[in-house]
Amino acid sequence: MSVDHLAIFEAERSRLVGVAYRMLGTLADAEDVVQDAWLRWDRLGDAGRAEVRTPAAWLTTTVSRLSLDRLRSAQRQREQYVGPWLPEPVLHGDGSVPGPPPDPADAAVLADSLSLGFLCVLERLAPVERAVFLLVDVFGEPYATAASVVGRSEVTCRQIAHRARRRVRSERRVIDARPDPESARTLLDAFLAAVVGGDLDGLVELLADDVVLTSDGGGVVTAARRPVVGADRVARFLVNLARRAAPDTVVRHCTVNGAAGLEVWVGTTREFVLSADHDGAKVRALWVVRNPEKLTDRIVKPELL
Repeated sequence: MSVDHLAIFEAERSRLVGVAYRMLGTLADAEDVVQDAWLRWDRLGDAGRAEVRTPAAWLTTTVSRLSLDRLRSAQRQREQYVGPWLPEPVLHGDGSVPGPPPDPADAAVLADSLSLGFLCVLERLAPVERAVFLLVDVFGEPYATAASVVGRSEVTCRQIAHRARRRVRSERRVIDARPDPESARTLLDAFLAAVVGGDLDGLVELLADDVVLTSDGGGVVTAARRPVVGADRVARFLVNLARRAAPDTVVRHCTVNGAAGLEVWVGTTREFVLSADHDGAKVRALWVVRNPEKLTDRIVKPELL
């Protein structure tokens, strides 16, 4: 095995997993895709790799194509999913994006594109739209790369990106830069105190009037099968949930997909992970992942994305 070609791949691994995860919404599938890309890179041999001018571009294209194929299949499966389907949450230490970004603006784009809210918006794009949008707008790839991935012309990809961009802007509930971590932690502390204390009025004050709570149980555990909409309904839903909590329930702060969140444990079992979109003063959307298949210890990754 050539140490050089392994080193080239490892240098790109984090970015490749980031591309695949944003395409697929599940870390397990993303890691499988990246492993498949490695096997293809390895099988090229020294002679084949010598013909690759830009290994990073070759690997990005390969991972994107594999992700697109898998996404098309996954979308058919998700149509049969019980209740809302949410992305698999990635829990990690500080929400950082590995590797020095070119500039702060790029870091902000990558961080926001990792949030559950953003990934849920991407779920409403067609697979080709999602691929083009992510490659061009999030990862800064040229239209030529996007065109080679989706099998369309560059002109067509520009049109696809324009449509996807417009749709993402119209559906994204929180578009501006996210609040600083201290403000987010303060808001979550107040939110948690109101839920646990059964303070309905106080909780309603922390929620936007049109707040939406979406929970994913996958038909495996109990969860709301439709989004809960409105400050009063969401507040009552959460307070009732807290009142039924087991005596050994523990709530911990965590970082969910790069943003402040909460995880709830009952004994040694992680019951659910909660992530919120907010503007520092009001919670505008809540995502509650309860499906145990998405809450294994495998998701706790101190590195990535």
